[in-house]
Amino acid sequence: MRVAIIGGGAAGFFSAIAVKENYPQAQVTIFEKLQKPLVKVKLTGGGRCNLTNAVSTTKDLISAYPRGGKLLKQAFRVFDNHDSMRWFEKRGVPLTTQDDLCVFPVSQDSQTIIDCLINEAQKLGVEIKTGREITHIDIGDEDFELSFHHDSYKKEKADKIIVTTGGSPKRKGLSWLEELHHQIAEPIPSLFTFNMPGESIKSLMGIVIENVLVSLQGTKLKAQGPLLITHWGMSGPAILKLSSFGARLLSEKNYEFRIQVNWVNIQNSNLINEALLHITEEHPNKILANYRAFNLPERLWLFLLEKSELSTQKKWSELGKKGLNKLVNILSNDIYQVKGKTVFREEFVTCGGISLQSIDNKTLQSKVCKNLYFAGEVLDIDGITGGYNLQAAWTTAFIAGKLLP
Repeated sequence: MRVAIIGGGAAGFFSAIAVKENYPQAQVTIFEKLQKPLVKVKLTGGGRCNLTNAVSTTKDLISAYPRGGKLLKQAFRVFDNHDSMRWFEKRGVPLTTQDDLCVFPVSQDSQTIIDCLINEAQKLGVEIKTGREITHIDIGDEDFELSFHHDSYKKEKADKIIVTTGGSPKRKGLSWLEELHHQIAEPIPSLFTFNMPGESIKSLMGIVIENVLVSLQGTKLKAQGPLLITHWGMSGPAILKLSSFGARLLSEKNYEFRIQVNWVNIQNSNLINEALLHITEEHPNKILANYRAFNLPERLWLFLLEKSELSTQKKWSELGKKGLNKLVNILSNDIYQVKGKTVFREEFVTCGGISLQSIDNKTLQSKVCKNLYFAGEVLDIDGITGGYNLQAAWTTAFIAGKLLP
């Protein structure tokens, strides 16, 4: 049995290894268009490779995927995040879990994961061919024929194919799969930061607020977590999560929209009001500049006071009802105009790809092309930041590698 793996990334290597473990006699070849495989794995997690997330339940795991949750719910019963961790540790890669449950190799170096995948593939006899960009698949009576971008490469035959080409930023990158009658979910960016060219909060760049609630004005979309103020606007897990869940909507808005920031992540404004009243009773003679509510970073606190038109030298006892209302409002409902986006690091993640309508949920085999399977980000599955996109790659590759009919 000749198996062609199209794409030498995380899902490509993992599925190639799975095929060889399931069918030791199979002839398995990875075709990678770049000169080096696993380039994106090298960059992930800031070069440290955040390979999964250690959340304890499948429910928590699925909640991290704006798209593809239904398929993954089934898939995680077969191979989940804990299986991934065992897989790497069994192959000599010790792992460490951070406080935020992100899982990294102890080496803190993505090269460790790359070496593990390449060594495992080579040990099992997987052939790796780089610089081979596939442009067309011909379906014969008995097998497939693969054509390449450079005519100098002779066509290759395969009995079964697993497509693991990753996310394509443009629809035309998927045209060779669309020709085979697969439905395409329009590819658009996911996981991006917000540009705020007209907002003065950029002067606070570098400040991290540990637990905020960010909402997309006029919608029910919300995300919570740390927020980072940057020299172009806002970033951090809360912003990235909102961009991921709102990817299609924000694209339709041409990345011009308003966000509401609740700096203290308390949705009941009466509770915020009570906390501020408590300060006025306990510390009436302290001036606003010197006594920060909710222990907010000093520069942010002074910025919010100025934005509320409250004198930093005013005493807490002098705030009055009007002053308290201003503070409650800016702490719970601070509004910013977003105009544009910036890609988060080099970790370009795409929402869209091969529509899950074209895929058998159990086997990941194409519904329109027998013996052709999909794994990884080429599918319309994507997760928030925190190791979830690599986890989806491991899971779908493990299942595709079973080559079940």
